[in-house]
Amino acid sequence: MRLLKRLKKADTPVKMKRLMNWYGPYFGAGIRVEHIADNWQSVTVSMKQHWYNSNAVGTHFGGSLYAMVDPHYMLMLMRILGPDYVVWDKAAAINFVKPGKGKVSATMTISDDEIGRIIQATAGGDKDLPVYHLTITDESGETVAEVDKTLYIRKKKNA
Repeated sequence: MRLLKRLKKADTPVKMKRLMNWYGPYFGAGIRVEHIADNWQSVTVSMKQHWYNSNAVGTHFGGSLYAMVDPHYMLMLMRILGPDYVVWDKAAAINFVKPGKGKVSATMTISDDEIGRIIQATAGGDKDLPVYHLTITDESGETVAEVDKTLYIRKKKNA
């Protein structure tokens, strides 16, 4: 419950970035939020490889790769759409393309067109289940993993 209160207080991208970078699971895995756009429509995260986020074969631990990108589409849309909307993570899938070594990163973006589509799709109280595809890349720009995130979005009743 304390995290929820802190998330509500993180009303600017700067405050959210600071909160996320000190969030225990992120701090412990070496995950860094590098940038959050002023309009909340883009987030860039990275993770350097350390002994504590490597697996038995010396590459990035898959759970840390997923954790790096897990909450961001939901958090972005919560801020963009505001309190009149319910936004939840519904499902996710990760495909490990090649072993991740060194520094890995990912950028998640939401376009103005997508925001308009969501608002239109949920205007009558219907749910929307958008799927966002993103890639996690290494320092040379090669794909390490591909992630699909499905969200549940609905306009709140009486909103």
